[in-house]
Amino acid sequence: MSELPTLKTAVRERIGWIDLLRLLACFLVVFSHCCDPYVAVFDNDRPTFLYGVFAGSLVRCCVPLFVMMTGVLLLPVRDDMAAFYRKRIGRILLALVFWSVALPLLYALYVNCIADSTSLDATCYTWEALGPKLWSFLLNFTYETTPLWYLYMLVGLYLIMPVVSPWLERASRRDLRILLGIWLLTLLLPYIRLFAPMIGYAGNYGNMGLYGVCDWNEFGSFHYVSGFAGYLLLAYYLQRFPPRWSRRRLLACCIPLFMVGYLITAFGYVALQSRFPGDYAYLEIIWYFAGLNVFMMTLPVFLIVQQSGLRPRRWLSTLAGATFGIYLCHFVFVQIGYDLVQRIPGLPVPFRILLIACSAFAVSLLLVRLLQRSRLTRRLVN
Repeated sequence: MSELPTLKTAVRERIGWIDLLRLLACFLVVFSHCCDPYVAVFDNDRPTFLYGVFAGSLVRCCVPLFVMMTGVLLLPVRDDMAAFYRKRIGRILLALVFWSVALPLLYALYVNCIADSTSLDATCYTWEALGPKLWSFLLNFTYETTPLWYLYMLVGLYLIMPVVSPWLERASRRDLRILLGIWLLTLLLPYIRLFAPMIGYAGNYGNMGLYGVCDWNEFGSFHYVSGFAGYLLLAYYLQRFPPRWSRRRLLACCIPLFMVGYLITAFGYVALQSRFPGDYAYLEIIWYFAGLNVFMMTLPVFLIVQQSGLRPRRWLSTLAGATFGIYLCHFVFVQIGYDLVQRIPGLPVPFRILLIACSAFAVSLLLVRLLQRSRLTRRLVN
């Protein structure tokens, strides 16, 4: 991920801290998916649910970190628009098509030919049920291709990057701060939408959207200055105007900010589960990547790694170069790991999650390194 497709080796070798951040963020993504099955038990197993929530909440900064790396590496865009689209979007589309077909097939192979017991519903992996999964990437991702949602979103970011780049080159520090301030306000919108009914807001003919959003218009006041584009802008700003703080001041600011964001995220999820049991439409609000609490966790991690002064290392660059492929293929190995770990009696849930994450990451890394060895398959993971 980061800018998910692999960066030019020469570029990666010049920025050691980006390699570290890519590797860290990729592992956090894998870890987050390992928490999901334990969160999904909800009140049927309260201790397991709480372990899943408190572990999963800890890593919500993973995706915003990737977006911020994209901003550091690609903004402002110097290429011609057509060349930029061809290079960036073309590479993503190839991987999107291949893995959108490969992952459902791998799931079907696992359920029907390998697993003697699994938490998956076997009826979802008959050949009849499998058919629509193989072409639906034309419209959206499926359960088996859940991580690929990021590719659809990343294409959207790529589409606007050449458009905003000329403005970024002319923008003053004050201009950037104004726009970032507006974006920070949009991070409150999920919570306004959550609490609005409690003060009597009934929506527009049942549609609970805000500021112009209704059944026939999904583009409200803040649509064009919200979401992941703000993380792009924030990264560009921090790269252009990095804070000149001492290490002590950096940690004194970043650690409390991260902890407050984490506590809001974890306890907020538990509170929403109590109020809206098992309702993902509400539960996910506190886990939104474009929410203020997740931003509070993302910014400290980015700043600490950015200010680490890490020098480039060949082994780190090699691992960072595999993160795109790991991200694409890891989901099926998380499922296999979950089924296997469930057979280990007495193993505490936190250790189960960590064991699945490390195993899925390692197996995915091995597969990616094998695919990178062939010219025919290299482009599917690079």
